[in-house]
Order: sequence, then structure tokens, then C-alpha cells
Amino acid sequence: MQKLALGIEYDGSSYCGWQRQKDVPSIQSCIEYAIKKITTEQVTIFCAGRTDSGVHALGQVVHFETCSMRSKSAWTLGINHYLPSKICVRWVKLVNKDFHARFSAISRRYFYVIYNGYIRSALLFRNTWHYKKHLDINKMCDAAHCLLGENDFTSFCAVGCQSSSKQRKLHHIRIVRTGQCIVIDIKANSFMHHMVRNIVGSLVKVGCGEKPTTWVLELLSNCDRSLAGSTAPASGLYLVEVKYPSYFSIPSSFREELWRV
Repeated sequence: MQKLALGIEYDGSSYCGWQRQKDVPSIQSCIEYAIKKITTEQVTIFCAGRTDSGVHALGQVVHFETCSMRSKSAWTLGINHYLPSKICVRWVKLVNKDFHARFSAISRRYFYVIYNGYIRSALLFRNTWHYKKHLDINKMCDAAHCLLGENDFTSFCAVGCQSSSKQRKLHHIRIVRTGQCIVIDIKANSFMHHMVRNIVGSLVKVGCGEKPTTWVLELLSNCDRSLAGSTAPASGLYLVEVKYPSYFSIPSSFREELWRV
């Protein structure tokens, strides 16, 4: 028996989310089906972060155990042969028994992409949040600065979140504009359900002028989800990178230069 890690990329717009569910297509069920086709084994895969319906990934990481022996190219090409066009294995690595895609991770990084123009884009509509009002990213950056470091993010987690602690450490949050696209780059040790989308929804209220830049700091202090902005749509969210301790030697399929503006 060996344990393998895979780097996965997907467009989540056609799926119910990561987690396997009855009678609806999920990312997990598609990958498990493809693995079964080349191993004849019924495997269960574990991921670094269970993305919601409509959320995308450039750098999802999964692991599974198998008795089958294949070359790296045979694993990637073989699994991809049985995957739909919107899901792809980018790399494969043999890992030791202590590795776990979720529990071994030390940080996660997401991008949120807003298409900020009065007229929607036909090509980007399903992969961004189309927001018509002009957004001032300088105001958004000022507001976002107070979120850095370790804080209680109760105001930004989903209602009914079952996480035992609402404390998270935000490593960075960067906001850049290129043309009509705004990219919010956010990295933390881990995220709660809807945390990124709720942060984005609140920052947008600042960017469009509905709230002052100091409002986000008030939200952080009040620890009350009902006071914050609405949850941004899933269509603009991308899991781009998961980091692990260096001794696991986990590769990354995320290419920073392709997103640099």
C-alpha cells in the first residue's frame, strides 16, 4: 500500500462543490471515479479544503492510498483521461504515511476575482463576480489592513459555522486592479466556511463608498456576523495554493507570474 498526493485544478461552476453528494456531480466523486477506472480499487480521496458549489481551484491538493503501481506520467495521464474537461490532475507525488492533505497544511491562499464594469463579460461571467459600481481599491486596501495578523473572525464566518475556534492568522491580503478585473489575494493559516467571501463582501461595501474604511475594524471588534457585508458569490473564488512543511516536498502548480499585474 502506498500514499499518493495529487495537485488538482478545476472550474467549479458545473459542480455542487468538492464533497461527494448523492445524485449530483461533485469534484470528489469525479476524481474517485477516474482513479477507480485505472486501479479497479474503490478509493476515498481527502482534500486540503472542501470548496463550495461554484468555487474553483488552481492548487487543490488531495491524497489517497492505493495498492496499484504506476509511473508519474501514467497516473496523471490515466486519471485525466477519465476526468471531465473542467477537472485536471496537474502533478502526482509519492508521500510518506504521515502526510495528510488537510491536516498537514500550514497555510491556504485564495484569490477572489471581481469583474468591475457596468457591462458584464460573456467570457468571464461564470468565473468572476460581476460588480457594476466602481470600486476604489485604495479604500479597500486601507480597510483590509486591519485584518492582518491573528484575530477573531466571527464577523466573517458563515452563520452556524461549527469551527471550535474563530481565531485565524491572516498572513497577507493584497488587492490589485488590472483593467476591469480586481484580484483580492488572501492567505491565512486556515479559513472558516465562507470566510473569504464574507471578507470580500464587506470590502466591496467600502470600495463602493457605502461604508468608511474604519467600518471593517469595527466589524472585527464586534464579532457579529449580522453586521458585516453579504457573502460574495462563489463564482469569483479560487483556491490557488496550499503550503506544507518543506520536509514533505509538496510541489505547487500555481504560477505567480501568470497573475502578476
